[in-house]
Formats: sequence, C-alpha cells, structure tokens
Amino acid sequence: MELKALAEKMAMVYAENPKVEAIMIAGSVSRNWEDSYSDIELHLLWREAPEDTDRMAPIEKVKGNIIDFHEYEDEEWSETYWHEGVKFEISSFLSETINRVIDEVVLHHDTCLDLQCNVASFEDGKPLFGHELLLDLKGKISVYPEVLREKMVLENLDFGGRWGNREALLYREDWLMLYQVMVSVQSKLMGAMFGLNRMYVHHPAYKWQSQTLERMSVLPAGFAERMEQVLVLHPVEGLRVLEGIIRDVFAFVEREMPFMDLRTFKEKSVFVRSNL
Repeated sequence: MELKALAEKMAMVYAENPKVEAIMIAGSVSRNWEDSYSDIELHLLWREAPEDTDRMAPIEKVKGNIIDFHEYEDEEWSETYWHEGVKFEISSFLSETINRVIDEVVLHHDTCLDLQCNVASFEDGKPLFGHELLLDLKGKISVYPEVLREKMVLENLDFGGRWGNREALLYREDWLMLYQVMVSVQSKLMGAMFGLNRMYVHHPAYKWQSQTLERMSVLPAGFAERMEQVLVLHPVEGLRVLEGIIRDVFAFVEREMPFMDLRTFKEKSVFVRSNL
C-alpha cells in the first residue's frame, strides 16, 4: 500500500480515541521526498496526557510489531513499530505544548534547532484528522519573523575557534579533526541559509540536504554542488572550495541584509593561526 494511504488508514485508528485532537503526516512523506528507505511519521496532538494503553491500543488493533516504546521525555511520547511491512514512527504531544513551542520560536525568536524542527513539522505536515486545529497552527507559523532571520544568520556566521586551525590540521594531515571542523562549518552555513531564506530548520543535522536546498531561492551560485565537493574532493581542494563558499555567503548576506554589521564575523572567518 502507498505510504500516504497507509498513513491515512492508521490515522483513523488513532482518531477513535476521544483524547486525540489532531493527527498529521510529518517527515519525508509530508514533503513528497519519500524513497524506498522512508518510514511513516505521524504526529498526534492530545487533549490530555495519553496512558500507555491509549498508545498501545492502536498498535495491537492492527497487530503491529513494537520496535521501541518510550516514556514521556522532553515533552513528547514516542513509539516505533512495524505495520504492513512499513515502519511507523509516532510522536505524541499535548496540544498546549505545541502551541507554546510555536510561541517560543515565532514570538520569542528562539533559534533552538529542536524547537524549530517541531515548528517545521507542523508547517509542512499534512492534516489527516483535526484539520481546523492544524490549519490554525499553520497560520501561526506562516510568516517567518525577521528577528529570527537576523538571529539565525548571525549565530551561524560564527564558525568557532577551531576553524582558525584549519591550515595546521591540513599540514599535519589530521584528517579526522579537519573533517570535523569542515563539517561543523558546513552545518553553520546551512543554518545561515535557512535563516536567510526564511525557512524553519526541519532536522538538526540538515537531513535531506539536496531537497532542502532546492527549496531555497537565495543561494550562492552552485551552492549545493560545491557543498558536496567539500566532502568528495581531496581535503586540500575541499578546504579551498569551502573557503570560497564562505566568501560568497558573506557577500549574499551583505546584499540581502545590508543593515547588519558583519565585520567581526568576516575577520574571524579568514583568520588562520600563525605557525610562528
């Protein structure tokens, strides 16, 4: 059975519980990015805290095979199981929790990636039950705050002190540490691009990178291809490509947000530790 149809079928089983207020498809399926490795992610909103029996009953009804069943942690209940040969990942929240998370990101401009991931899930999520509530939540996050945009860009243009050691790591052939530094900077650049393009980060490790970059309209030329080259070319060449991307990102930010003072960030981005 096609993933969306199977998700809709399972959602109706959950909807039999009067405590469930809304259900939506999240993850790759909601964004039409699914492939042969994809599972089904369902987000459930509850009027009141679910008991273990509330969570287990739908799985037992369809004779699903439990993989994980986690206790309440970080304001979320989660479980994973197999059903009809497909893995289901269920994330359950109190409706009031999601409203507060949205307020923290949209009204208070919190740049926490975990919070943004929740917001992004509801922005892209496909309602299956409780449409009115979910559409209301989508309305609250439909306009990306300019203050959040500025904070995301500035926070992600600081690459940290280890970036200044890149030539030493290259000279010593400390490849593992060098790649850790390079990937850290690439992640920062992705964060800056999300902010610049007024997009909530959908995964803390920037999963589905190619598909995400296709959604962005404000990008340096060849950004996706060059980000790939950083990791597939020899480290000497990859590092130079990364330095070029950094220069172009600063130029784009200066063009798009000319009111921002980037002098300190630019100086740190080109600093290289002396060998003296």
